Formats: sequence, C-alpha cells, structure tokens
Amino acid sequence: MESRKAAASANSSASGASNRRLVCLPAVIIARLPRRGVSAGCACPHLLAAAWCRIDARNAMQGRTQQMLIGFNAPTAGPLSAADNLAKIVGGGEAMGFDYATFSDHVVIPTSIAAEYPYSASGEFPSGTRGERHEQLTEIAWVAAKTTRLRLVTSVMVVPHRPAVLTAKILSTIDVLSGGRLTLGIGVGWMREEFEAIDAPDFDARGTVTDEYVRAFVELWTKDAPKFDGKHVRFSNISFAPKPVQNPHPPIWVGGESGPALRRAARLGDAWYPIGTNPQNPLDSLTRFNTQAARLRKMVTEAGRNPKAVALSLRVTVFGETAPPQASDGEHRLFAGPPALLAADIRALRDMGVGCIDFGFGGSTADEVLATMQKFRAEVLPLV
Repeated sequence: MESRKAAASANSSASGASNRRLVCLPAVIIARLPRRGVSAGCACPHLLAAAWCRIDARNAMQGRTQQMLIGFNAPTAGPLSAADNLAKIVGGGEAMGFDYATFSDHVVIPTSIAAEYPYSASGEFPSGTRGERHEQLTEIAWVAAKTTRLRLVTSVMVVPHRPAVLTAKILSTIDVLSGGRLTLGIGVGWMREEFEAIDAPDFDARGTVTDEYVRAFVELWTKDAPKFDGKHVRFSNISFAPKPVQNPHPPIWVGGESGPALRRAARLGDAWYPIGTNPQNPLDSLTRFNTQAARLRKMVTEAGRNPKAVALSLRVTVFGETAPPQASDGEHRLFAGPPALLAADIRALRDMGVGCIDFGFGGSTADEVLATMQKFRAEVLPLV
C-alpha cells in the first residue's frame, strides 16, 4: 500500500497543489466555484466531479449543501454512434458545460428475445437489433481521448458480461488514461439470451456473480498483493498495475430498482443509480423516490455503514411536455411538463439528497441532439 500512496503523491504533485485543495473543499464552497466556461487546460472541473460521490456522502453526514451534476447519454448504437456523430455530441456536451456522459452496454442483441425489458410497459426492448452497436468500454476509452473534462459513466456495465480480472484491468486503464474521469455504474443484466450468446456465467446466478466480481475489482484496485477466493472468481500470486488514478477506486454507482439492487447498493455502492420508469418498481414521483431512498438508508444501516454513506443519483429517460403528466401513484410525474416544472423537480430532488441526474436527449441527427441539449441548458438549468 505504501507504493500506492507514493504513486498517488507523485500524481498529485504533477497535477498541482491547487487541484488537491479543491477536491478537499466542502461542497457548499465547491458550489460557488465557477464550473462553466473553464479553460480547456484546467483540470479542476473533472477533479471536482471525480470526488463527488464521496464528497456528497461526507457533506450529507455534516449537513452541508451539495452540488448537483448534470449528465447526458452518449450513443453507443445506431447512426448516432458513428465516429463523427459521437465526437460531435460528446464534444458539444462538454463545451456546453455538462458534467458527465453515460454509455449503455450490450455486446450483442439476439434476433429473438423472450426476456422482458424492465423499462417499458410492454416489456419490449425498444432498441431492437439496430445495426451497429459499439462495445461499451472501448467506446468510453475513445471518448476519453476526445474530451478533457467530461466524466465517463458506464450506464450501466453489465458486470457478468466480461471476465473479472480483465475487466478490472480495462477499467483501471481507462481511469489512468482519462486522468481519473471514470465512474463505474454497474448492473446485473436482464437479457438471458445475450448471456447465453456470449457464454457469460449462469444468468440465474448473475446477482452473486456481480457481487463477487465487484469485490474482486476493489481487491485488485486497492491491494499491492491482491488475492481472491470466491465461487466465481479466484486469483493470487499476481501483481496488478497500474491502479486507478482515483483513490481508493472509481466511484461505484449501483443500478437497479428492485430489492436486491437496493441491498447491493447498500453493501457495495458509493451511490444508488436507478431509472425512474421501471413499471415493476416505479420511481416516477417525489413520494415514490423518497420512499425508496429511505428504504435504502435503512439497508445501508443494516449493512453496518453510515446511512448517508451511499449517495443518490438518477437516470431520466422520459421528460418534457410530451411525458404523461401523472405518475403511477396519482401525483405529479417527475420531469413531466414545461421547463419550470423540470427545474422544480431537479431542485426538489437536490433537496432530497440527489447529487447527479442524467437525461437521455433525443434526436435523429447529432445536430438535433445538441439542439435539445442546448435548449435544456438555456431553459431549464437557469431556473434550478
């Protein structure tokens, strides 16, 4: 561990003392620092964002106000994921001042799918087989080279899709080469046919596989002589370097809305990262979200952690004036309506403890996507 500390010290010295001080500032001060329009040579914004999950938890414990980070979806499939379009979208999002980009994960899409997609009322997977589909981690590495400040969030990485040790190395490499901009959003997966097609571990054991793999990641990232003896992954007598830039490791956001997902977040997560549109576990109103957040806090306590140790984040896929106005419990549906209502929902969630929200901005061309993003920044965020 001493070698890890020495390396971290050297990296910190190289990046400048001012950056180290900013990461340690309370969020109430961070919120007052300029986050938009910073020169491309300044590393401060992504260092501030890198510390968010842990800063947020610490500030919540101390009753401080937190900073809200806003993200957008980077396409991984279809025409928008072509190199020119992807570069235009992520570059434009970074220039506009968005804090992070999210990337979805499918290795292959079977031509016949019996499994039900969790986030549509019909259970039908909306993306279909849709032509080109990039491998998630490869695309993130490419985007890292095209950007300087934007954080890179797996949204989510289906943990059992890839071998544990190799995945830990890929993620660590991305974190190093991006200058510490990776956030690891994780999930267990939902498509049995995809698991079978790529020869992943048993679909029915995906929960325990995910838990083991994540613990193995942390072991590899934080120990000088890592070793692990589990049911699904075993290693010893190895060295693992480089370690991630972020110390102790990239933030882990646990996706999912079910009871097992909440328990996983309580045990292993730096943040809970649900989607609000799961018909089986809807989080489409403030009341529903707050109820599940309180349930999470209880689980965190039961796991032996401080109840505020796990931060809150949210992915939003349906929003605006075309969204249904009423939630499943009869209340106002989150993010339905004009800009003033969207801003009010962001403020309410921030006051509830949510630190990061990302939106799936639509459009059939890169220019249309960027126009939607720009409209959101111009009409919604000034009201927050």
